[in-house]
Amino acid sequence: MSTFVRLLGFLRPYRRGVFWSLSLAAAAIGGTVAIPWLTGRAIDQVKHGDRHGLVIVGIAVAAAGLLRLTLTVARRLIAGRVSLGVEYDLRNGMYAHLQRLELGFFDSQQTGQLMSRATVDLQGVRFFLGYGLVFLLQSALTLALGATAMLVLNPGLAAIALSPVPFVILVGWQFGKRNRPALQEVQQRIAELTAAAEENVSGVRVVKAFARESHQLKRFRHSVARVFDQSMLSTRIRAFYTPLIGFLPSLGLAAILFFGGRQVIRGTLTIGEFTAFYAYLLMLISPMRQLGIFLGMAQRAVASGARVFQILDRAPAMPVAPDAPPLPEGDGRVEMRGVTMTYPGASEPSLRDVDLDVAAGTTVALVGPTASGKTTLVSLILRLYDVDRGQVLVDGADVTRVDPVSLRHAVALVTDDPFLFSASVHENIAYARPDATREEVEAAARRAQADEFIAELPEGYETLIGERGLTLSGGQRQRLAIARALVADPRILILDDATSSVDATTEAEIKQALREVMRGRTTFIVAHRLSTISLAEDIVVLEEGRILARGDHEELLESSELYRAIVEKGMPDQVFLTEKPREAEVAGL
Repeated sequence: MSTFVRLLGFLRPYRRGVFWSLSLAAAAIGGTVAIPWLTGRAIDQVKHGDRHGLVIVGIAVAAAGLLRLTLTVARRLIAGRVSLGVEYDLRNGMYAHLQRLELGFFDSQQTGQLMSRATVDLQGVRFFLGYGLVFLLQSALTLALGATAMLVLNPGLAAIALSPVPFVILVGWQFGKRNRPALQEVQQRIAELTAAAEENVSGVRVVKAFARESHQLKRFRHSVARVFDQSMLSTRIRAFYTPLIGFLPSLGLAAILFFGGRQVIRGTLTIGEFTAFYAYLLMLISPMRQLGIFLGMAQRAVASGARVFQILDRAPAMPVAPDAPPLPEGDGRVEMRGVTMTYPGASEPSLRDVDLDVAAGTTVALVGPTASGKTTLVSLILRLYDVDRGQVLVDGADVTRVDPVSLRHAVALVTDDPFLFSASVHENIAYARPDATREEVEAAARRAQADEFIAELPEGYETLIGERGLTLSGGQRQRLAIARALVADPRILILDDATSSVDATTEAEIKQALREVMRGRTTFIVAHRLSTISLAEDIVVLEEGRILARGDHEELLESSELYRAIVEKGMPDQVFLTEKPREAEVAGL
Protein backbone atom coordinates (compact mmCIF):
# COMPACT_ATOMS: atom_id res chain seq x y z
CA MET A 1 0.00 0.00 0.00
CA SER A 2 2.83 2.41 0.77
CA THR A 3 4.18 2.00 -2.78
CA PHE A 4 0.73 2.74 -4.20
CA VAL A 5 0.39 5.87 -2.05
CA ARG A 6 3.84 7.04 -3.13
CA LEU A 7 2.88 6.53 -6.77
CA LEU A 8 -0.14 8.76 -6.23
CA GLY A 9 2.27 11.44 -5.04
CA PHE A 10 3.51 11.83 -8.62
CA LEU A 11 0.06 13.18 -9.50
CA ARG A 12 0.44 16.11 -7.10
CA PRO A 13 1.72 18.57 -9.76
CA TYR A 14 -1.23 17.59 -11.95
CA ARG A 15 -3.99 17.94 -9.38
CA ARG A 16 -5.98 20.25 -11.61
CA GLY A 17 -5.75 17.88 -14.57
CA VAL A 18 -6.76 14.92 -12.40
CA PHE A 19 -9.69 16.92 -10.97
CA TRP A 20 -10.99 17.88 -14.40
CA SER A 21 -10.42 14.39 -15.76
CA LEU A 22 -12.46 12.86 -12.94
CA SER A 23 -15.12 15.59 -13.17
CA LEU A 24 -15.56 15.03 -16.89
CA ALA A 25 -15.65 11.28 -16.30
CA ALA A 26 -18.36 11.75 -13.67
CA ALA A 27 -20.38 13.96 -16.02
CA ALA A 28 -19.99 11.41 -18.84
CA ILE A 29 -21.15 8.68 -16.48
CA GLY A 30 -24.19 10.83 -15.67
CA GLY A 31 -25.09 10.72 -19.35
CA THR A 32 -24.46 6.97 -19.40
CA VAL A 33 -26.71 6.42 -16.38
CA ALA A 34 -29.48 8.57 -17.92
CA ILE A 35 -29.68 6.50 -21.11
CA PRO A 36 -31.14 3.29 -19.54
CA TRP A 37 -33.77 5.33 -17.67
CA LEU A 38 -34.69 7.19 -20.86
CA THR A 39 -34.82 3.88 -22.73
CA GLY A 40 -37.30 2.52 -20.19
CA ARG A 41 -39.40 5.68 -20.57
CA ALA A 42 -39.33 5.27 -24.34
CA ILE A 43 -40.63 1.71 -24.11
CA ASP A 44 -43.49 2.84 -21.89
CA GLN A 45 -44.24 5.64 -24.38
CA VAL A 46 -44.43 3.05 -27.14
CA LYS A 47 -46.79 0.93 -25.05
CA HIS A 48 -49.10 3.90 -24.49
CA GLY A 49 -48.82 5.13 -28.08
CA ASP A 50 -47.44 8.54 -27.08
CA ARG A 51 -45.64 9.61 -30.26
CA HIS A 52 -44.82 13.11 -29.03
CA GLY A 53 -43.30 11.82 -25.80
CA LEU A 54 -41.38 9.19 -27.77
CA VAL A 55 -39.79 11.90 -29.96
CA ILE A 56 -38.78 13.90 -26.90
CA VAL A 57 -37.26 10.85 -25.21
CA GLY A 58 -35.43 9.91 -28.43
CA ILE A 59 -33.92 13.39 -28.67
CA ALA A 60 -32.94 13.19 -25.02
CA VAL A 61 -31.20 9.83 -25.60
CA ALA A 62 -29.28 11.26 -28.58
CA ALA A 63 -28.34 14.35 -26.56
CA ALA A 64 -27.13 12.21 -23.64
CA GLY A 65 -25.05 10.11 -26.03
CA LEU A 66 -23.54 13.20 -27.69
CA LEU A 67 -22.78 14.73 -24.30
CA ARG A 68 -21.07 11.50 -23.21
CA LEU A 69 -19.02 11.48 -26.43
CA THR A 70 -17.87 15.09 -26.01
CA LEU A 71 -17.02 14.72 -22.35
CA THR A 72 -15.16 11.43 -22.94
CA VAL A 73 -13.00 12.96 -25.71
CA ALA A 74 -12.13 15.91 -23.45
CA ARG A 75 -11.45 13.60 -20.54
CA ARG A 76 -9.12 11.41 -22.59
CA LEU A 77 -7.16 14.44 -23.83
CA ILE A 78 -6.68 15.72 -20.28
CA ALA A 79 -5.83 12.25 -18.96
CA GLY A 80 -3.29 11.82 -21.77
CA ARG A 81 -1.66 15.12 -20.80
CA VAL A 82 -1.48 13.98 -17.17
CA SER A 83 -0.10 10.59 -18.18
CA LEU A 84 2.67 12.03 -20.35
CA GLY A 85 3.46 14.68 -17.73
CA VAL A 86 3.89 12.00 -15.07
CA GLU A 87 6.18 10.04 -17.39
CA TYR A 88 8.15 13.22 -18.16
CA ASP A 89 8.66 13.95 -14.48
CA LEU A 90 9.50 10.34 -13.62
CA ARG A 91 12.14 10.01 -16.34
CA ASN A 92 13.74 13.34 -15.50
CA GLY A 93 13.61 12.61 -11.79
CA MET A 94 15.18 9.19 -12.16
CA TYR A 95 17.91 10.46 -14.48
CA ALA A 96 18.68 13.39 -12.19
CA HIS A 97 18.89 11.02 -9.22
CA LEU A 98 21.20 8.67 -11.12
CA GLN A 99 23.49 11.61 -11.84
CA ARG A 100 23.73 12.30 -8.10
CA LEU A 101 24.76 8.75 -7.27
CA GLU A 102 28.43 7.95 -6.85
CA LEU A 103 30.52 6.03 -9.36
CA GLY A 104 30.64 3.02 -7.02
CA PHE A 105 26.89 2.53 -7.50
CA PHE A 106 27.31 2.07 -11.25
CA ASP A 107 30.24 -0.28 -10.73
CA SER A 108 27.81 -2.76 -9.17
CA GLN A 109 24.88 -2.29 -11.57
CA GLN A 110 24.11 -3.72 -14.98
CA THR A 111 23.33 -1.10 -17.60
CA GLY A 112 20.42 -3.14 -18.92
CA GLN A 113 18.85 -3.32 -15.45
CA LEU A 114 18.93 0.47 -15.13
CA MET A 115 17.62 0.92 -18.66
CA SER A 116 14.73 -1.44 -17.96
CA ARG A 117 13.69 0.52 -14.90
CA ALA A 118 13.95 3.80 -16.79
CA THR A 119 11.79 2.52 -19.69
CA VAL A 120 9.60 -0.54 -19.08
CA ASP A 121 8.91 0.09 -15.39
CA LEU A 122 8.32 3.82 -15.79
CA GLN A 123 5.95 3.20 -18.68
CA GLY A 124 3.87 0.82 -16.57
CA VAL A 125 3.66 3.40 -13.78
CA ARG A 126 2.83 6.19 -16.22
CA PHE A 127 0.05 4.29 -17.98
CA PHE A 128 -1.67 3.40 -14.74
CA LEU A 129 -1.44 6.87 -13.19
CA GLY A 130 -2.53 8.59 -16.38
CA TYR A 131 -5.23 6.20 -17.60
CA GLY A 132 -5.72 3.16 -15.38
CA LEU A 133 -6.41 5.12 -12.21
CA VAL A 134 -9.03 7.25 -13.95
CA PHE A 135 -10.64 4.15 -15.47
CA LEU A 136 -10.63 2.47 -12.05
CA LEU A 137 -12.32 5.45 -10.40
CA GLN A 138 -14.66 5.80 -13.36
CA SER A 139 -15.69 2.16 -12.99
CA ALA A 140 -16.25 2.64 -9.26
CA LEU A 141 -18.34 5.75 -9.92
CA THR A 142 -20.34 3.95 -12.61
CA LEU A 143 -21.07 1.15 -10.15
CA ALA A 144 -22.09 3.64 -7.48
CA LEU A 145 -24.41 5.70 -9.70
CA GLY A 146 -25.85 2.67 -11.45
CA ALA A 147 -26.53 0.97 -8.12
CA THR A 148 -28.18 4.15 -6.81
CA ALA A 149 -30.45 4.34 -9.86
CA MET A 150 -31.42 0.68 -9.44
CA LEU A 151 -32.19 1.19 -5.75
CA VAL A 152 -34.43 4.14 -6.63
CA LEU A 153 -36.30 2.08 -9.22
CA ASN A 154 -36.76 -1.06 -7.13
CA PRO A 155 -34.80 -1.58 -3.88
CA GLY A 156 -35.60 -5.27 -3.50
CA LEU A 157 -34.69 -6.17 -7.05
CA ALA A 158 -31.54 -4.01 -6.78
CA ALA A 159 -30.39 -5.94 -3.71
CA ILE A 160 -30.73 -9.20 -5.64
CA ALA A 161 -28.95 -7.81 -8.71
CA LEU A 162 -26.08 -6.34 -6.71
CA SER A 163 -25.53 -9.36 -4.47
CA PRO A 164 -22.50 -10.58 -6.52
CA VAL A 165 -20.60 -7.30 -5.97
CA PRO A 166 -19.06 -8.27 -2.56
CA PHE A 167 -17.85 -11.51 -4.10
CA VAL A 168 -16.33 -9.59 -7.04
CA ILE A 169 -14.43 -7.40 -4.56
CA LEU A 170 -13.28 -10.44 -2.55
CA VAL A 171 -12.08 -12.29 -5.65
CA GLY A 172 -10.37 -9.13 -6.94
CA TRP A 173 -8.50 -8.72 -3.64
CA GLN A 174 -7.38 -12.36 -3.73
CA PHE A 175 -6.31 -11.89 -7.35
CA GLY A 176 -4.12 -8.95 -6.40
CA LYS A 177 -2.61 -10.82 -3.45
CA ARG A 178 -1.47 -13.70 -5.70
CA ASN A 179 -0.61 -11.81 -8.87
CA ARG A 180 1.46 -8.92 -7.47
CA PRO A 181 4.52 -11.05 -6.47
CA ALA A 182 4.34 -12.86 -9.81
CA LEU A 183 4.34 -9.55 -11.68
CA GLN A 184 7.28 -8.24 -9.64
CA GLU A 185 9.27 -11.30 -10.67
CA VAL A 186 8.22 -10.79 -14.31
CA GLN A 187 9.54 -7.23 -14.19
CA GLN A 188 12.83 -8.44 -12.69
CA ARG A 189 13.29 -11.08 -15.37
CA ILE A 190 12.48 -8.55 -18.11
CA ALA A 191 15.23 -6.37 -16.65
CA GLU A 192 17.63 -9.31 -16.75
CA LEU A 193 16.66 -9.91 -20.38
CA THR A 194 17.29 -6.24 -21.21
CA ALA A 195 20.69 -6.47 -19.52
CA ALA A 196 21.57 -9.56 -21.54
CA ALA A 197 20.53 -7.88 -24.79
CA GLU A 198 22.53 -4.74 -23.97
CA GLU A 199 25.60 -6.82 -23.11
CA ASN A 200 25.36 -8.80 -26.35
CA VAL A 201 25.10 -5.67 -28.48
CA SER A 202 27.87 -3.82 -26.63
CA GLY A 203 30.19 -6.82 -26.82
CA VAL A 204 29.38 -7.81 -30.41
CA ARG A 205 32.98 -7.33 -31.54
CA VAL A 206 34.26 -9.78 -28.95
CA VAL A 207 31.43 -12.21 -29.69
CA LYS A 208 32.21 -12.27 -33.39
CA ALA A 209 35.97 -12.27 -32.88
CA PHE A 210 35.70 -15.51 -30.89
CA ALA A 211 32.84 -16.96 -32.97
CA ARG A 212 30.63 -17.24 -29.88
CA GLU A 213 27.35 -16.28 -31.53
CA SER A 214 25.73 -19.63 -30.78
CA HIS A 215 26.82 -19.45 -27.14
CA GLN A 216 25.39 -15.94 -26.73
CA LEU A 217 22.20 -17.00 -28.48
CA LYS A 218 21.87 -19.90 -26.05
CA ARG A 219 22.30 -17.54 -23.07
CA PHE A 220 19.80 -15.10 -24.54
CA ARG A 221 17.26 -17.85 -25.14
CA HIS A 222 17.67 -18.89 -21.52
CA SER A 223 16.81 -15.34 -20.43
CA VAL A 224 13.83 -15.27 -22.78
CA ALA A 225 12.67 -18.62 -21.40
CA ARG A 226 12.84 -17.28 -17.84
CA VAL A 227 10.64 -14.34 -18.82
CA PHE A 228 8.25 -16.70 -20.60
CA ASP A 229 7.98 -19.11 -17.68
CA GLN A 230 7.33 -16.37 -15.14
CA SER A 231 4.89 -14.60 -17.46
CA MET A 232 3.01 -17.89 -17.89
CA LEU A 233 2.67 -18.16 -14.11
CA SER A 234 1.11 -14.69 -14.04
CA THR A 235 -1.03 -15.58 -17.07
CA ARG A 236 -2.37 -18.71 -15.36
CA ILE A 237 -3.33 -16.68 -12.31
CA ARG A 238 -5.02 -14.07 -14.50
CA ALA A 239 -6.65 -16.76 -16.67
CA PHE A 240 -8.48 -18.10 -13.60
CA TYR A 241 -9.41 -14.92 -11.75
CA THR A 242 -10.33 -12.59 -14.64
CA PRO A 243 -13.06 -14.88 -16.10
CA LEU A 244 -14.30 -15.56 -12.57
CA ILE A 245 -14.67 -11.83 -11.96
CA GLY A 246 -16.51 -11.61 -15.27
CA PHE A 247 -18.77 -14.56 -14.43
CA LEU A 248 -20.07 -13.33 -11.07
CA PRO A 249 -22.10 -10.38 -12.49
CA SER A 250 -23.85 -12.86 -14.81
CA LEU A 251 -25.44 -14.40 -11.72
CA GLY A 252 -27.04 -11.06 -10.95
CA LEU A 253 -28.25 -10.84 -14.56
CA ALA A 254 -29.86 -14.27 -14.32
CA ALA A 255 -31.52 -13.29 -11.04
CA ILE A 256 -32.93 -10.13 -12.65
CA LEU A 257 -34.38 -12.05 -15.57
CA PHE A 258 -36.05 -14.50 -13.19
CA PHE A 259 -37.33 -12.24 -10.39
CA GLY A 260 -37.86 -9.15 -12.55
CA GLY A 261 -39.69 -11.17 -15.19
CA ARG A 262 -42.05 -12.58 -12.54
CA GLN A 263 -42.83 -9.02 -11.31
CA VAL A 264 -43.65 -7.95 -14.86
CA ILE A 265 -45.97 -10.95 -15.26
CA ARG A 266 -47.70 -10.09 -11.97
CA GLY A 267 -48.00 -6.45 -13.06
CA THR A 268 -46.00 -4.99 -10.18
CA LEU A 269 -43.27 -3.81 -12.59
CA THR A 270 -43.81 -2.17 -15.97
CA ILE A 271 -42.01 -3.47 -19.04
CA GLY A 272 -40.24 -0.10 -19.35
CA GLU A 273 -39.02 -0.23 -15.76
CA PHE A 274 -37.87 -3.82 -16.27
CA THR A 275 -36.01 -2.81 -19.43
CA ALA A 276 -34.36 0.14 -17.66
CA PHE A 277 -33.38 -2.11 -14.76
CA TYR A 278 -32.01 -4.70 -17.16
CA ALA A 279 -30.06 -1.99 -19.05
CA TYR A 280 -28.59 -0.70 -15.78
CA LEU A 281 -27.37 -4.13 -14.89
CA LEU A 282 -25.84 -4.58 -18.35
CA MET A 283 -24.17 -1.22 -17.87
CA LEU A 284 -22.66 -2.40 -14.58
CA ILE A 285 -21.45 -5.75 -15.88
CA SER A 286 -18.70 -4.17 -17.99
CA PRO A 287 -17.14 -2.15 -15.10
CA MET A 288 -17.29 -5.22 -12.87
CA ARG A 289 -15.60 -7.35 -15.49
CA GLN A 290 -12.99 -4.68 -16.17
CA LEU A 291 -12.22 -4.58 -12.47
CA GLY A 292 -9.84 -7.51 -12.99
CA ILE A 293 -8.05 -5.67 -15.81
CA PHE A 294 -7.67 -2.50 -13.78
CA LEU A 295 -6.53 -4.43 -10.72
CA GLY A 296 -3.91 -6.16 -12.85
CA MET A 297 -2.81 -2.79 -14.20
CA ALA A 298 -2.58 -1.44 -10.67
CA GLN A 299 -0.55 -4.44 -9.53
CA ARG A 300 1.86 -4.08 -12.45
CA ALA A 301 2.23 -0.39 -11.64
CA VAL A 302 2.93 -1.19 -7.98
CA ALA A 303 5.46 -3.86 -8.99
CA SER A 304 7.14 -1.42 -11.38
CA GLY A 305 6.93 1.38 -8.85
CA ALA A 306 8.69 -0.75 -6.23
CA ARG A 307 11.58 -1.27 -8.66
CA VAL A 308 11.70 2.44 -9.49
CA PHE A 309 11.72 3.37 -5.81
CA GLN A 310 14.64 1.00 -5.24
CA ILE A 311 16.65 3.44 -7.33
CA LEU A 312 15.07 6.67 -6.07
CA ASP A 313 15.46 5.57 -2.44
CA ARG A 314 19.16 4.84 -2.90
CA ALA A 315 20.80 7.74 -1.09
CA PRO A 316 24.09 9.01 -2.54
CA ALA A 317 26.99 7.52 -0.60
CA MET A 318 29.05 10.63 -1.33
CA PRO A 319 26.77 13.47 -0.18
CA VAL A 320 27.51 17.09 -1.00
CA ALA A 321 26.56 19.86 1.40
CA PRO A 322 24.12 22.35 -0.21
CA ASP A 323 26.38 25.22 0.78
CA ALA A 324 29.64 23.54 -0.26
CA PRO A 325 32.06 26.24 -1.44
CA PRO A 326 33.81 26.07 -4.80
CA LEU A 327 37.39 24.84 -5.02
CA PRO A 328 39.62 27.76 -4.03
CA GLU A 329 41.97 29.33 -6.53
CA GLY A 330 45.37 27.68 -6.81
CA ASP A 331 47.97 26.15 -9.07
CA GLY A 332 47.12 22.49 -8.53
CA ARG A 333 48.91 21.30 -5.42
CA VAL A 334 47.74 17.82 -4.36
CA GLU A 335 48.15 16.31 -0.91
CA MET A 336 47.14 12.92 0.45
CA ARG A 337 47.33 12.39 4.19
CA GLY A 338 47.03 8.84 5.52
CA VAL A 339 44.66 7.81 2.75
CA THR A 340 43.10 4.34 2.89
CA MET A 341 40.43 3.39 0.37
CA THR A 342 38.44 0.18 -0.22
CA TYR A 343 36.11 -0.37 -3.15
CA PRO A 344 32.51 -1.33 -2.29
CA GLY A 345 32.31 -5.10 -1.97
CA ALA A 346 36.09 -5.56 -1.89
CA SER A 347 37.72 -7.41 0.99
CA GLU A 348 41.07 -5.61 0.86
CA PRO A 349 41.89 -1.89 0.56
CA SER A 350 43.20 -0.63 -2.77
CA LEU A 351 45.22 2.08 -1.01
CA ARG A 352 46.74 1.81 2.46
CA ASP A 353 47.95 4.78 4.53
CA VAL A 354 49.15 6.75 1.51
CA ASP A 355 50.95 10.02 2.19
CA LEU A 356 51.77 12.07 -0.90
CA ASP A 357 52.53 15.73 -1.46
CA VAL A 358 52.78 16.93 -5.06
CA ALA A 359 53.77 20.53 -5.58
CA ALA A 360 51.89 22.67 -8.09
CA GLY A 361 53.21 22.33 -11.62
CA THR A 362 54.93 19.00 -10.96
CA THR A 363 54.64 16.06 -13.32
CA VAL A 364 54.44 12.77 -11.44
CA ALA A 365 54.51 9.28 -12.93
CA LEU A 366 52.77 6.50 -10.99
CA VAL A 367 54.26 3.08 -11.69
CA GLY A 368 53.77 -0.33 -10.18
CA PRO A 369 52.36 -3.79 -10.82
CA THR A 370 48.76 -4.35 -11.85
CA ALA A 371 46.30 -3.59 -9.03
CA SER A 372 48.90 -1.63 -7.08
CA GLY A 373 46.51 1.34 -6.70
CA LYS A 374 47.64 3.72 -9.46
CA THR A 375 44.24 4.39 -11.02
CA THR A 376 42.59 4.43 -7.60
CA LEU A 377 44.96 7.16 -6.44
CA VAL A 378 44.15 9.51 -9.33
CA SER A 379 40.41 8.73 -9.04
CA LEU A 380 40.46 10.13 -5.51
CA ILE A 381 41.72 13.48 -6.80
CA LEU A 382 38.49 13.79 -8.82
CA ARG A 383 36.50 12.45 -5.88
CA LEU A 384 35.09 9.65 -7.97
CA TYR A 385 35.30 7.65 -4.74
CA ASP A 386 35.62 8.61 -1.11
CA VAL A 387 38.39 7.51 1.21
CA ASP A 388 37.83 5.27 4.21
CA ARG A 389 40.37 7.20 6.24
CA GLY A 390 42.58 10.21 5.67
CA GLN A 391 42.25 13.30 3.49
CA VAL A 392 42.72 14.27 -0.14
CA LEU A 393 43.43 17.98 -0.58
CA VAL A 394 43.62 20.07 -3.73
CA ASP A 395 45.15 23.50 -3.19
CA GLY A 396 44.61 23.08 0.53
CA ALA A 397 40.90 22.19 0.30
CA ASP A 398 39.52 18.81 1.34
CA VAL A 399 37.82 17.42 -1.78
CA THR A 400 34.90 16.13 0.34
CA ARG A 401 34.08 19.67 1.49
CA VAL A 402 34.02 21.53 -1.83
CA ASP A 403 31.56 21.59 -4.69
CA PRO A 404 32.45 18.55 -6.84
CA VAL A 405 31.50 20.41 -10.02
CA SER A 406 34.13 23.09 -9.39
CA LEU A 407 36.65 20.38 -8.43
CA ARG A 408 36.11 18.43 -11.65
CA HIS A 409 36.27 21.58 -13.75
CA ALA A 410 39.78 21.99 -12.38
CA VAL A 411 40.87 18.45 -13.22
CA ALA A 412 40.92 16.76 -16.63
CA LEU A 413 41.14 13.01 -17.12
CA VAL A 414 42.31 10.98 -20.11
CA THR A 415 41.94 7.23 -19.65
CA ASP A 416 43.41 4.26 -21.47
CA ASP A 417 39.95 3.45 -22.92
CA PRO A 418 38.48 6.84 -23.82
CA PHE A 419 34.73 7.16 -24.18
CA LEU A 420 33.36 9.26 -27.02
CA PHE A 421 29.74 10.22 -27.48
CA SER A 422 27.63 9.67 -30.57
CA ALA A 423 28.02 13.28 -31.66
CA SER A 424 30.24 15.39 -33.90
CA VAL A 425 34.00 15.61 -33.49
CA HIS A 426 33.63 19.24 -32.42
CA GLU A 427 31.04 18.37 -29.75
CA ASN A 428 33.22 15.59 -28.37
CA ILE A 429 36.30 17.80 -28.09
CA ALA A 430 34.28 20.67 -26.58
CA TYR A 431 32.42 18.38 -24.17
CA ALA A 432 34.03 19.85 -21.04
CA ARG A 433 33.44 23.41 -22.32
CA PRO A 434 30.43 23.54 -24.66
CA ASP A 435 31.02 27.27 -25.20
CA ALA A 436 34.52 26.69 -26.60
CA THR A 437 35.06 28.36 -29.97
CA ARG A 438 36.00 26.48 -33.12
CA GLU A 439 39.45 28.07 -32.90
CA GLU A 440 39.97 26.70 -29.38
CA VAL A 441 38.78 23.26 -30.44
CA GLU A 442 41.08 23.20 -33.46
CA ALA A 443 44.03 24.42 -31.37
CA ALA A 444 43.46 21.60 -28.87
CA ALA A 445 43.24 19.09 -31.73
CA ARG A 446 46.56 20.31 -33.15
CA ARG A 447 48.26 19.95 -29.76
CA ALA A 448 46.90 16.42 -29.46
CA GLN A 449 48.13 15.58 -32.97
CA ALA A 450 44.53 14.95 -34.03
CA ASP A 451 43.98 17.69 -36.62
CA GLU A 452 45.43 15.72 -39.54
CA PHE A 453 43.10 12.73 -39.31
CA ILE A 454 40.14 15.02 -38.51
CA ALA A 455 40.78 16.89 -41.76
CA GLU A 456 40.51 13.59 -43.64
CA LEU A 457 37.08 12.78 -42.17
CA PRO A 458 34.08 13.28 -44.52
CA GLU A 459 32.73 16.35 -42.70
CA GLY A 460 35.85 17.36 -40.79
CA TYR A 461 34.99 18.61 -37.32
CA GLU A 462 31.27 18.15 -38.03
CA THR A 463 31.66 14.44 -38.78
CA LEU A 464 29.38 12.37 -36.56
CA ILE A 465 31.22 9.75 -34.52
CA GLY A 466 29.53 6.37 -34.08
CA GLU A 467 28.45 5.09 -30.68
CA ARG A 468 31.40 4.93 -28.28
CA GLY A 469 33.61 6.21 -31.09
CA LEU A 470 33.93 2.74 -32.61
CA THR A 471 34.18 4.22 -36.11
CA LEU A 472 37.64 5.54 -35.16
CA SER A 473 40.82 3.68 -34.37
CA GLY A 474 42.01 3.37 -30.78
CA GLY A 475 44.75 5.92 -31.38
CA GLN A 476 42.32 8.40 -32.93
CA ARG A 477 39.92 8.07 -30.01
CA GLN A 478 42.74 8.64 -27.57
CA ARG A 479 43.93 11.77 -29.35
CA LEU A 480 40.40 13.19 -29.32
CA ALA A 481 40.21 12.46 -25.60
CA ILE A 482 43.47 14.32 -25.06
CA ALA A 483 42.13 17.25 -27.09
CA ARG A 484 38.98 17.20 -24.95
CA ALA A 485 41.11 17.46 -21.81
CA LEU A 486 43.08 20.34 -23.29
CA VAL A 487 39.96 22.36 -24.08
CA ALA A 488 39.00 22.06 -20.42
CA ASP A 489 42.19 23.98 -19.57
CA PRO A 490 42.58 22.28 -16.16
CA ARG A 491 45.03 23.05 -13.41
CA ILE A 492 45.50 19.30 -12.86
CA LEU A 493 45.86 16.86 -15.74
CA ILE A 494 45.54 13.08 -15.27
CA LEU A 495 46.81 10.77 -18.00
CA ASP A 496 45.80 7.21 -17.16
CA ASP A 497 47.97 5.30 -19.64
CA ALA A 498 46.80 7.81 -22.23
CA THR A 499 49.20 6.74 -25.00
CA SER A 500 48.63 3.01 -24.75
CA SER A 501 46.64 2.73 -27.99
CA VAL A 502 48.98 4.56 -30.34
CA ASP A 503 52.01 3.45 -32.26
CA ALA A 504 55.54 4.55 -31.40
CA THR A 505 55.62 7.37 -33.97
CA THR A 506 52.28 8.81 -32.90
CA GLU A 507 53.22 8.40 -29.24
CA ALA A 508 56.36 10.44 -29.80
CA GLU A 509 54.28 13.19 -31.47
CA ILE A 510 51.72 13.20 -28.66
CA LYS A 511 54.44 13.26 -26.01
CA GLN A 512 56.01 16.28 -27.64
CA ALA A 513 52.62 18.01 -27.59
CA LEU A 514 52.01 16.97 -23.99
CA ARG A 515 55.27 18.56 -22.87
CA GLU A 516 53.89 21.88 -24.00
CA VAL A 517 50.46 21.20 -22.53
CA MET A 518 51.76 20.09 -19.14
CA ARG A 519 53.82 23.24 -18.68
CA GLY A 520 52.51 25.01 -15.57
CA ARG A 521 50.04 22.22 -14.74
CA THR A 522 50.20 19.52 -12.12
CA THR A 523 50.18 16.28 -14.08
CA PHE A 524 49.72 12.69 -12.97
CA ILE A 525 50.77 10.01 -15.44
CA VAL A 526 49.64 6.47 -14.75
CA ALA A 527 52.38 4.62 -16.61
CA HIS A 528 52.08 1.11 -17.93
CA ARG A 529 54.55 1.71 -20.75
CA LEU A 530 57.98 2.67 -19.55
CA SER A 531 58.53 5.16 -22.36
CA THR A 532 55.88 7.48 -20.92
CA ILE A 533 57.85 7.88 -17.70
CA SER A 534 60.26 10.16 -19.55
CA LEU A 535 57.59 12.86 -19.37
CA ALA A 536 57.84 12.97 -15.57
CA GLU A 537 60.40 14.55 -13.28
CA ASP A 538 59.09 12.66 -10.26
CA ILE A 539 58.24 8.96 -10.09
CA VAL A 540 56.14 7.26 -7.41
CA VAL A 541 56.35 3.46 -7.14
CA LEU A 542 53.32 1.67 -5.67
CA GLU A 543 52.84 -1.92 -4.58
CA GLU A 544 49.73 -3.42 -2.95
CA GLY A 545 48.26 0.02 -2.33
CA ARG A 546 51.32 1.49 -0.61
CA ILE A 547 53.95 3.95 -1.78
CA LEU A 548 57.11 1.88 -1.91
CA ALA A 549 59.53 4.47 -3.25
CA ARG A 550 59.73 7.95 -4.77
CA GLY A 551 62.37 9.83 -6.75
CA ASP A 552 63.65 10.35 -10.28
CA HIS A 553 64.60 7.53 -12.61
CA GLU A 554 68.25 7.22 -11.65
CA GLU A 555 67.55 7.47 -7.92
CA LEU A 556 64.95 4.71 -8.12
CA LEU A 557 67.28 2.47 -10.12
CA GLU A 558 69.66 2.73 -7.20
CA SER A 559 67.18 2.42 -4.33
CA SER A 560 64.12 0.42 -5.48
CA GLU A 561 64.34 -3.26 -6.30
CA LEU A 562 60.76 -3.25 -7.62
CA TYR A 563 61.48 -0.32 -9.93
CA ARG A 564 64.56 -2.05 -11.30
CA ALA A 565 62.45 -5.16 -11.97
CA ILE A 566 59.86 -3.04 -13.82
CA VAL A 567 62.58 -1.47 -15.95
CA GLU A 568 64.18 -4.83 -16.70
CA LYS A 569 60.85 -6.24 -17.85
CA GLY A 570 60.46 -3.24 -20.14
CA MET A 571 63.81 -3.77 -21.92
CA PRO A 572 62.64 -2.42 -25.31
CA ASP A 573 61.97 0.93 -23.63
CA GLN A 574 65.04 0.94 -21.43
CA VAL A 575 67.34 2.80 -23.81
CA PHE A 576 64.76 5.53 -24.26
CA LEU A 577 64.01 5.65 -20.59
CA THR A 578 67.55 5.86 -19.30
CA GLU A 579 68.23 8.92 -21.41
CA LYS A 580 67.59 11.67 -18.90
CA PRO A 581 65.44 14.48 -20.34
CA ARG A 582 67.32 17.56 -21.46
CA GLU A 583 67.37 20.35 -18.90
CA ALA A 584 65.25 22.56 -21.12
CA GLU A 585 62.57 19.87 -21.35
CA VAL A 586 62.66 19.28 -17.62
CA ALA A 587 62.24 22.99 -17.03
CA GLY A 588 59.26 22.91 -19.38
CA LEU A 589 57.61 20.25 -17.28
